[in-house]
Amino acid sequence: MSSSCLNCTKLTTEKYCPNCGQKASTHRYSIQHFIEHDFIHGVFHVDKGILFTLKELFTRPGHSIREYIQGKRATHFSFITFLLLIITITALMAPYSRLRISDLIPVSSKAVMNSFETFTTQYPKVMLAITIPINSLFSYLWFRKAKFNYSEHLVANSYKAVAELIISLLFAVLMIVYTNIKVLMVIYFGVMTPLIYIYDIWYYYQMFSIYYKTKKEVFLRSFMVVFSYTMLIVFIGMFFGIMEALKK
Repeated sequence: MSSSCLNCTKLTTEKYCPNCGQKASTHRYSIQHFIEHDFIHGVFHVDKGILFTLKELFTRPGHSIREYIQGKRATHFSFITFLLLIITITALMAPYSRLRISDLIPVSSKAVMNSFETFTTQYPKVMLAITIPINSLFSYLWFRKAKFNYSEHLVANSYKAVAELIISLLFAVLMIVYTNIKVLMVIYFGVMTPLIYIYDIWYYYQMFSIYYKTKKEVFLRSFMVVFSYTMLIVFIGMFFGIMEALKK
């Protein structure tokens, strides 16, 4: 039985597309597919496409990952492998940094940040396991019209997390070679943090732009996904603050 390849659209009757090599059985994401294929394959295999994926994540992130979810997967690097790779690099770099993010925080908030940063530093995989599903829930709720299932939102937000971690990794490298706290504060709060927020909105805007009639609606929904998650982080910070206060 012949079918069109989801990656290059060529007609194929074989197990693999004769034009690009992608499996003819490529289909929509599901929880079963997410666990059996992407998680297991991502942990035990290193695919080609890391440079291509990097380029796409910073030139046309939403469009490229939407295409990936819809079937064009032959050239993309596995998001599971990507996340584990960045976490490993960050962990290896940590001992060489003379500063921590908490050193850039005002004294009044430092106790809370120390506790929160300690948790995120010690358990980076746990943080990803928490934040990606929560982000996915918000994007799923705000972009229901796109009819992506929750597993597909997990994939989309995993790739977004890759880009965020790369930006954070660049700042971590800067903290190793440069230790002027005042300048680093300006870069962290005035450049890096706004850059990540802008990137997130851009990412969602591109990904879901084809499903809504007006650009304004897409932008507002993209903003609300980011805003919803930010408010959740604020509440988590307040929780850590209360916990710190109860210890005293």
